[in-house]
Amino acid sequence: MLARLDDRFRDKPEGREAEAILKACVHCGFCTAACPTYRLLGDERDGPRGRIYLIKSMLEGEPATERTRNHLDRCLSCRACESACPSGVRYGRLADIARGIVEERAPRPGLERFKRKLLRMILPYPARLAPWVGLARRLCPLLPPALRRKLLPAAAPLPWPPARHPRTMLALGGCVQSVLAPSIDAAAARVLDRLGISLIRISESGCCGALSYHLGAHEEGLDFMRRNVDAWWPAIEAGAEAIVITASGCGVMVKEYGELLRDDPAYAEKAARVSALARDLSEAVAAEDWRSLPAVQKRRIAFQSPCTLQHGQRLNGLVEELLQGLGFELTPVADAAVCCGSAGTYSLLQPALSSRLREDKLRNLEAGDPDVIATANIGCLAHLASGTGRPVRHWVELLDRCY
Repeated sequence: MLARLDDRFRDKPEGREAEAILKACVHCGFCTAACPTYRLLGDERDGPRGRIYLIKSMLEGEPATERTRNHLDRCLSCRACESACPSGVRYGRLADIARGIVEERAPRPGLERFKRKLLRMILPYPARLAPWVGLARRLCPLLPPALRRKLLPAAAPLPWPPARHPRTMLALGGCVQSVLAPSIDAAAARVLDRLGISLIRISESGCCGALSYHLGAHEEGLDFMRRNVDAWWPAIEAGAEAIVITASGCGVMVKEYGELLRDDPAYAEKAARVSALARDLSEAVAAEDWRSLPAVQKRRIAFQSPCTLQHGQRLNGLVEELLQGLGFELTPVADAAVCCGSAGTYSLLQPALSSRLREDKLRNLEAGDPDVIATANIGCLAHLASGTGRPVRHWVELLDRCY
């Protein structure tokens, strides 16, 4: 796709990057059939190809409008279109570039700006989020049903094994998961401990930066990334062999630090090193002698592979292989490549579309009558749990509880 960029974008790094992405697109439309919002709405502008045309027009000088912003807002950033694209178009990156431009050139109404700012002020900061979650749990019966269903019940914290192995890996401190479900990282540490690896918590690490970055607050997102690089760096220099991330959405972002900070002379080299060390938990376990772990009690599991795992990190099938190899029975799931509707803050900002996608996903997950639904991302876990009475767990918690 030929694009003639406006002077405002032509000489900027993100403009040149967007132009290169646009050139790869051959208008074939394979992406359209893979897009969850197009499948729901049937509007070309709510599919990747239509959004690409809107972004191209904006980069060529047409005004950024409310219409452009609305169609971009309805994009889940699930990257199913990237898995379907035969030309390797990096749509997710193009959408992020466009969101940054739209936030600057098509200001939102005051209430929308306030809502997004509030999310960015609270969710990435565990110390700010925890009191609100605690209060919500105490007032749970009084909350609106939609909000009440999204609140995971408090669970007793699991012990974190001591650092006793020569081999060490680092954990991402994270944000929402560390408040809603701290048991996930503890379970990961216990499983890795059984494999002869100590998972080390670095207290200074926190939000991966995805929440701010995907909401168009790029510099804010980059600052979160720099803080994590600084937090991990002493341990990396001391010999930590990987950074293990249990939330697949965060994993995608950390693996892209090197790309997103490549123009920062103070961080480019370090960020590239961090990205090279980043591992989804499933990668870390699969690289070890995981078959030496004890076989588990057989249970029927419907595994929901998050978009960030299968489309973002291209690790589709890895968790399923681990679970089956250790004795779990996986039930079939139709349309497994389609998003559940969580997508970070999407379920909060686009609740109607998000709920429709969740209903479709749960219908497919529950069709095989599983004992439990498993996933690999905290956002998907909370979103799915809000729509079903069936238990929803992170896959590593299931593994850990068997031991």
